[in-house]
Amino acid sequence: MVTVAVGERTQAHRVEKVAHRAYVAPSSVAPKDARAISRRFFDRLGELEEGTHEYQYVRNCLIEMNLSLVQYAASRFKHRGVQEMEDIVQVGTIGLIKAIDRFELSREVEFTSFAVPYITGEIKRFFRDTSWAVHVPRRLQEARIELSKATEELRTRLGRTPSTAELAELMQLTPAEVAEAQRASNGYASVSLDAAIGKDDESDTALADFVGVEEERFELVDNFHSLAPLIAELDERDRQVIHMRFVEERTQTQIGEILGCSQMHVSRLITKIIAKLRTGLTTD
Repeated sequence: MVTVAVGERTQAHRVEKVAHRAYVAPSSVAPKDARAISRRFFDRLGELEEGTHEYQYVRNCLIEMNLSLVQYAASRFKHRGVQEMEDIVQVGTIGLIKAIDRFELSREVEFTSFAVPYITGEIKRFFRDTSWAVHVPRRLQEARIELSKATEELRTRLGRTPSTAELAELMQLTPAEVAEAQRASNGYASVSLDAAIGKDDESDTALADFVGVEEERFELVDNFHSLAPLIAELDERDRQVIHMRFVEERTQTQIGEILGCSQMHVSRLITKIIAKLRTGLTTD
């Protein structure tokens, strides 16, 4: 009995010592001690008024003490994409902060069990929303992950790259759905159009040299944008003439009947208006 009592006092003294150290330097607390010490800090947090300096300090201590949870969760995603581990940890820390702000000791659940789903959920959301170079529907993003797992499993089992039919059988999808997921995987990462073609990164041959054509109508779009303010400066009659001739595609005779003038007069009007617009386009 005496031995047990002495052991309990020793353990209590150790916890008290670690808790004091955590209050001064929370990042120095070992992960194995953070669980017990966190309960004390949550108790203290519940006694303080939110928004005060001490409340914020205790909250920050809880964040620093439990960063090991973020490191643990982030390590499970290190092979999933091209993101730097530092970015994943930062996103996971947001989940940790949300967990701290929503945790209550009355739940009778360990904080670690409560926090990890918040952390991993935040990281998964980050990958889902930002990892793709182009927009891909969520179902295809999830299908890509399953496709990657199935491909790796079959490659290990068969000793070769699996066929679409073999992947479809394992994933319980149709070959068409597997092919769609394979095409969607191409949207996960992008390559710069300035990237060199071939093994030599210093090659003068760029990907852009083989992709796309020069669109001649781009100049037409620029002209339309330049023409709009010039047309807006015309008087009401001239704008009506332009609209009837080039939008409604009426003949000069039909326009003359509407305006109550001859076809010859309409022709002169159109020539005069076009000359005015041309001058506006060619003059800075």
